[in-house]
Amino acid sequence: MSDVYLFRDQLQSLIQRALESSNVSQENALSVAAALTQAQIDGQVGHGISRVASYCAQARSGKVHGHATPHIAAETASALRIDAQHGFAFPAIDLAIKELPNKAKSMGIAAATIFRSHHFGVAGWHVERLAMQDTLGLIVGNSPAAIAPFGGSTPIFGTNPIAFAAPRHRNHPLVIDLSLSQVARGKVMVAAKEGQSIPEGWGLDQDGQPTTDPKAVLQGSMLPMGGAKGAALVLLVEILAAALGGAHFGFEASSFFDAEGKPPAVGQTLLCIDPELFSGGGFSNRLEVLLEQILMQEGTRLPGTKRLTLRERSATEGIAVSQVSLQEVEQLVR
Repeated sequence: MSDVYLFRDQLQSLIQRALESSNVSQENALSVAAALTQAQIDGQVGHGISRVASYCAQARSGKVHGHATPHIAAETASALRIDAQHGFAFPAIDLAIKELPNKAKSMGIAAATIFRSHHFGVAGWHVERLAMQDTLGLIVGNSPAAIAPFGGSTPIFGTNPIAFAAPRHRNHPLVIDLSLSQVARGKVMVAAKEGQSIPEGWGLDQDGQPTTDPKAVLQGSMLPMGGAKGAALVLLVEILAAALGGAHFGFEASSFFDAEGKPPAVGQTLLCIDPELFSGGGFSNRLEVLLEQILMQEGTRLPGTKRLTLRERSATEGIAVSQVSLQEVEQLVR
């Protein structure tokens, strides 16, 4: 099937109405819809409209509390502990992003942990919003078990994304966003939903054998990027995102993809830094010196630049949406 093109307001409104029809409050539905729409615009389709059906099913079953209001469970001058209340991650992250820049500009550095949380979508978008407020942003989050420890065969860790963003005075923020698996699990989910195969090397089946069947990988395990070094980074994120905030580890968390079981209750940790304080006011200039050196070499580009091209295109041409996902969401609204 060919894609359908919608503009931002159309897509966001459609997603919001689907969520509200599935026992999600208006405020939470708006937060989630804004994040999923931005993901679709930025080409991160595994975190966009394809997530709506499973989100709605989980809200209807109570696996996600659609009317939850995140709150600050503990606070100091430079730290927050936020309880997502088994709701969607996005409202809790919105709260952290609202509070952290002021704390960082007062104290130099600030951090927030979020617990009893859920899938947090495109990690880069969250830290990009911190960079838009002239701070450095770093976020890590864990997810249900999908990756085995190096040398093992039983998944313990999630794909555990990590993202970083830095402000640039005359340009869009620099954003570095990566899943610590060979590829984001959301891409495998989309391939499974649309009946497509995936490249060999993305994951293994339940018997630990390489496969191009996305459904077999979802039942088996994802492969970490970089072998043993990548597996060590996955462990690092698991500690920072879950152990630090008192959230569930990946092997304790229920699936993000179905409506069965208890809430996943995973965690996220955000770090926010005032770069000008630490650099004596020279950070922006020093960053540009580094980036200019990168771009002087033929064939190079900065991470995250593709999203900017896609944003410009979506404003005039609309956002590409698969007919399969669109039909799912329209049915939920009806």
